[in-house]
Amino acid sequence: MAAPAVPDSWRPILEPVLTTPPARRLGGILTAEEAAGKRIYPPRGDRLRALELTPLESVKAVILGQDPYHGPGQAHGLAFSVPQGIKVPPSLLNIYKELESDLGIARPGHGNLEGWARQGVLLLNNALTVEEARAGSHQQLGWEPITDAVVAAVAARDDPIVFMLWGSHARNKAARIPGLAQSHHLILTAPHPSPLSAHSGFFGCRHFSQANEFLVAQGRAPIDWQI
Repeated sequence: MAAPAVPDSWRPILEPVLTTPPARRLGGILTAEEAAGKRIYPPRGDRLRALELTPLESVKAVILGQDPYHGPGQAHGLAFSVPQGIKVPPSLLNIYKELESDLGIARPGHGNLEGWARQGVLLLNNALTVEEARAGSHQQLGWEPITDAVVAAVAARDDPIVFMLWGSHARNKAARIPGLAQSHHLILTAPHPSPLSAHSGFFGCRHFSQANEFLVAQGRAPIDWQI
């Protein structure tokens, strides 16, 4: 959690947050848990991967997740994404189904979304770490002020940006950003793509085509959602 590890474009935003007592306490907790033999995902070098692949000035869209996958080898720092060679998780499979229905893009055989991130899709989780086999274990541990600052910095940009908010957790996080709903950005909401809720309105939401229509109308290049 040392400040030099923060990607350059995000450093002015995050350095003030990372020097606060809660952030320092977070770093201490993570160090202590790892020293005690707990498995923490993603690996230390991947925890700011979303910010590394998507500089602040490049953001076109934001997809908010809750916390990283908690199984071995799954989490690599991007919300909903898994590395090549790892089985596609159910929520991501449902994202692929909606992508196919919306844009006719065939479902890929892998779950690596780095291609989206490199085009300006910020795949940000609310908490950037999790203990193995304990979903949500690092919520309220101290990540929220850090990721709130990231979302607020994106919302403050003059460039029009698409916020794709899936599920109540993502909507609640965005609601903490003053004025976001009345801004020049596009706010798209739908139920979470998990198997428990995808049939309640995620399927058929057409967020991918709507995002590109908005970006083109605002004079910005669309996102190639092909994976």
